[in-house]
Amino acid sequence: MISLMNEKPPSTGGSGTPGLVARVMRAIRGEPWSRDEIQTFIQADVELDAEEKSMLSGVLEVSETQVREVMVPRSQMVVIDIEDKFDETLKLIVESGHSRFPVIGEDRDEVLGILLAKDLLRYYGSDEAKELTIKKLLRPASVIPESKRLNALLKEFRASHNHMAIVVDEYGGVAGLLTIEDVLEEIVGEIDDEHDHEEAEFIRPDGDRDGQPCFAVRALTRVEDFNDYFECELDDEEYDTVGGLVLHELGRLPRRGEKVEFGGFTFAVTSADKRRIDALQVQRNGE
Repeated sequence: MISLMNEKPPSTGGSGTPGLVARVMRAIRGEPWSRDEIQTFIQADVELDAEEKSMLSGVLEVSETQVREVMVPRSQMVVIDIEDKFDETLKLIVESGHSRFPVIGEDRDEVLGILLAKDLLRYYGSDEAKELTIKKLLRPASVIPESKRLNALLKEFRASHNHMAIVVDEYGGVAGLLTIEDVLEEIVGEIDDEHDHEEAEFIRPDGDRDGQPCFAVRALTRVEDFNDYFECELDDEEYDTVGGLVLHELGRLPRRGEKVEFGGFTFAVTSADKRRIDALQVQRNGE
């Protein structure tokens, strides 16, 4: 509720803000404002800088935003296989820079729990690491529907002290994941750390091959960003990432060094493991 003392005095020149008298009377009577009215008040009437207005608007929008709108999609989830050995898991943790990982069984729809990097790293260099099983370190996974509102999820995060939730669709399949950082970024904007800056360059020049320019492209590069960079029109209807398109064209997980041509480009796999493609070398055909 907005009290009368929060209102700016009416302007003495011109016709003033439409509905100002009605707003003042409503404040006197103690009637609540709608979110749209508060948003308008923040953007037009309150003397705040742009960053403060953006943050206040973010607080209001969080209550109307659903998890599906901001989650990390299934195709971009960095996961750990329950059968992975200590060294394999440690390598993935170091390369990704994340602190929490869904641990899966036979496929990504079978999330067995969450692994915290700190729980694994405490065994680094010890004799126990040789016999350590990931299952021993798992923490319960919080599962939420796609339709959950972000404000409700934030309360849940605070109450449970969990920082990650697995998002499922209406059929119970894994649709993605969401972290407390993702929710907070909807309020305060992007929260970048050192690793974010290192990984920010999804596409970069990578010398020449046979006299033609090559580019190093991360598999998680969004198709729309790829299209903007190369001024092309790869289909982004069914797949969000370039890696997803390559997998679709091959029909299986490729080995390192394998190539596939489509959309006027040659895509060579430069880094991949048994579950996903990590990086590609891309060259435009006919240049």
